[in-house]
Amino acid sequence: MANPIQEESLLNSNRDDVTVTDNEAARRYEAYVDGQLALLQYRRSGDSLDLVHTEVPEELEGQGIGGKLARFALEDARVHRWAVIPSCPFVASYIHRHPEYQDLVADGGGL
Repeated sequence: MANPIQEESLLNSNRDDVTVTDNEAARRYEAYVDGQLALLQYRRSGDSLDLVHTEVPEELEGQGIGGKLARFALEDARVHRWAVIPSCPFVASYIHRHPEYQDLVADGGGL
C-alpha cells in the first residue's frame, strides 16, 4: 500500500492552479501561488529575450512552478518570434529537458 503522504506529494508535484502573467513594467513573468510570488526575470532587446533569473519560494519548490514560468516565457518568445538567451541555469536546464524549445535559443545562447 502506498504512503498517503507520498501520493499527495506526487499529486501536487505539478500544480494546475498556477496562472503566469507578464509584468512588463517589472520585466518579469509572475505567478502568485498561495499568496507568494514566484518569478522569472528577463531582459528584452530588439528581437531577443534574455531569461535571467528564476525565483520560487522555498515552500513552493518541487511543485512545477518554475517549469510553468519557463514554459510560459518560452511560449511567449515563440509567439513574438524572439530569440531566447537562457542566462538562467534553471531555464537552460528546462530547455535541455524539453527539446521542443531548443529552436528558440539564439545562436551562441549557451546550450
